[in-house]
Amino acid sequence: MKKLFLMVAIASFTTAAFAQSEKYMAAMKSNINAIDTSFKNPQNLLTLANQFERIGNAEKTQWLPFYYAALCQVNYTYMEQDKSKIDGIADKATELIDKADALQPKNSEISCIKSMIASAHMMVDPMTRFMEYGMESQTFIDDAMQQDPTNPRPEYLKGQGLKYTPEQFGGGCGTAKPVLQSSLDKYGVFKPASELHPNWGRERTEMLIGECK
Repeated sequence: MKKLFLMVAIASFTTAAFAQSEKYMAAMKSNINAIDTSFKNPQNLLTLANQFERIGNAEKTQWLPFYYAALCQVNYTYMEQDKSKIDGIADKATELIDKADALQPKNSEISCIKSMIASAHMMVDPMTRFMEYGMESQTFIDDAMQQDPTNPRPEYLKGQGLKYTPEQFGGGCGTAKPVLQSSLDKYGVFKPASELHPNWGRERTEMLIGECK
């Protein structure tokens, strides 16, 4: 009889865990699919960030919800017109990506988000902030490349930064295009670890290369 009760308990636990996993997968897929269209109405990025954060707080051991929450949060900083608000939004992104980092340390994708956050802080006042945040952004790019040399996103971010850097400071299409092309080559063979793992940036890379022709 004890064995029967034990088997029933195990079966119930397994069923509940599977249902929770299915619920998590469905929520994550829905939110990930909504990211691209949210750029048409940037406020939706913050809504998505909140939704991803709630998933992360509920799941406890999953780093991807916090990763996507930070991704949405930092992307919003690039569209915020009021520069006095950007630091606060970027700080929230840091809070979120630090939670992901605690669960999945030394991760290339997480380092990419940290680089983006540093760039957001820098763009508030590039002339006075470059030495601090510009160098920090590059350090995280370098970390991301070392952590996963097959990841196309570090070179995409590096190439994008070079493209928008004036030529007199070592930027422009001449220096950006080879980096972007290397990124695009990696996109051609890159396979995310799962359907929930990061797989963004290819279209943007293609667009930037097209602008440099």
